[in-house]
Formats: sequence, structure tokens, C-alpha cells
Amino acid sequence: MVTLDEIRAAQRRIHGLAVHTPLIGCFSHQCPGQIYIKAESLQPIGAFKLRGAANKIAQLSRHELRRGVITYSSGNHAQGVAYAARAFGSKAVIVMPSNAPEIKRRATADLGAEIVTVGNASSERKSKAEELAAQHGYVVIPPYDDPDIITGQATCGLEILKDLPNVDLVLAPVSGGGLLGGVAAAIKQLRPQCRVIGVEPELAADAHQSFHAGRIVSWPAEKTSRTIADGLRTQSLGQLNYELIRACVDDIITVSEEEIRTAMRRILLDARLTAEPSGAVTSAALLFHTSQLPPYRRAVPILSGGNVEPALLAQILSQES
Repeated sequence: MVTLDEIRAAQRRIHGLAVHTPLIGCFSHQCPGQIYIKAESLQPIGAFKLRGAANKIAQLSRHELRRGVITYSSGNHAQGVAYAARAFGSKAVIVMPSNAPEIKRRATADLGAEIVTVGNASSERKSKAEELAAQHGYVVIPPYDDPDIITGQATCGLEILKDLPNVDLVLAPVSGGGLLGGVAAAIKQLRPQCRVIGVEPELAADAHQSFHAGRIVSWPAEKTSRTIADGLRTQSLGQLNYELIRACVDDIITVSEEEIRTAMRRILLDARLTAEPSGAVTSAALLFHTSQLPPYRRAVPILSGGNVEPALLAQILSQES
């Protein structure tokens, strides 16, 4: 279990790098209870991933920082590592898939990181990062299956409870499971009656299948790559994350591609926030899957990121609601 002391220490550690993002009310006439979006799209890199990356890199020694850091990511964790590495004066190398959104690739490069491109499989970029780390002595900053990463992401849960102590339901996107597991651990230790639900696309539902099968199930890259939610294409949950999810999460549900697109439009119109597809899945669950959710008076869907390609956003906004 990730302890409250560890989460609070991470919160102090990343203060000044990651920001305390607001809760923004929306969907007032469309849901049975009050909805407050946790706007992680307002982080300096436009996504929650800065929390875990900053917590991990802040604990490296001077020698480790001089060696440089490396990670493997489709985009948001890449930016988190690049941002935190720059803040601590360390070189960052990022292994990214060839299908990573250009907006995320460009933002990572603009933060001074060196980018290495490989195929679409998450296993392929992990393997390449480990190979380069062995060759050059870089310190690996994992995207999700790591105690310091999970603890950093868990600070998001502390903020939700500080701003809305009587929250009944929290929904988090799930890919590798760092955000969902960390947030659930924080919330269940302070408000055990609050339900925590994971949400992922139907086309990349390995976590949903794993949760209900009682074991980690891996999906091939050609299946998970079908979803528009590029940040949720990880092929399987991390082991540490899976154990936290099994202990602290109440359920994992899935949403369709059209529901994700509609939620992106609703978020922009109702909350004046830009959501990338991965960040919109939680709102999609609230808008379209009420029957699968526990009763609630106050719910918080975590909008995990807002780094969406302008052309894709324009296409989605041009469609009818």
C-alpha cells in the first residue's frame, strides 16, 4: 500500500513544479448529481504525468542527474520527464512510438529532450529504453509501474479531497494504472466510503478484463492502437499498479469511441476546457454509463490531459453532438 505519509511527502517534494489544479463544475443538467472536473490539463505540461515524473526525478542523487534520465512514452509522461529533468539540470532521452501525436512529440522536443522513435508496441519502447540505459548509464524513469511514480500521481487524490471533502465518486482514466492506483490509494485511506472507478476505451480494455479476471491480461499493440485515446494504449497494467487497483478500486468500466468524442465536445462547451481523448473517458462514463456507476451526489472525473492534435480537435468539434 502507498501510505499517506509517502503521498504527503511527494506533495511537498513536487510543490513548485506541479500545480494544484482546480475542480470545475459542469454538466449540471445532464447528470443525476453534481460534477466537478479535476482539470489536470492545466498542469504546465498539459497533463497529470508531471506529478509522478517530478517526484521520481526530485529524489535522484547529483551523480544520477549528471548521468541523465530516460523513459518510454507515447507523449504525456515524455513531457513530464523532459520538464522535470530540465528543472533539475539533467539530460532527458525519450523513446516514443512512431504513432505518437505530433503535438506531444514536438512539445517534448521543445523541452530539450532527445527523442528516439520505435514501433507502436509499448513493450518495444520499454525494451529500447532499457537497452540505451545499459549502454549510456541513463537512469530509467518508468511511466507507471514504480512506487515513486505512483506516489506522485496519488497527490492528485489528496487535492480532490482537500477541495471537495464530501466527494462520493471519483473516476480516473486507466492505462498502465499509475494514476488510478495512486488516486484510489489516497482516497480510500482518507474517505473509504468514496467509490473509485477506472475508465478505459472499449478498444483498449485490457485493464477492464484484468480487473474482472483477477489477473493481469495483456492485449497486443495492434488492438490497443485502434483507440483514439493515444494515452491509454498501454498493453497491460503494471504489476504494482494492478495490486493497488485490486485493493482500492471499486470497478473498471469501458466507453466507446463515439462517447469519447462526444465527451470532448461537451467538456469544451460546458467547462471551457480542452480535453484530449484519454482525458475525456471519465466524463464519457458519467454522461453515458450512469447505470454502471454507483449512486452519487458529488462526482469528480479526472481530466488527465489536454494535449490533443489541433486537426483532430477541429474534426471532433465539427461533428454533431
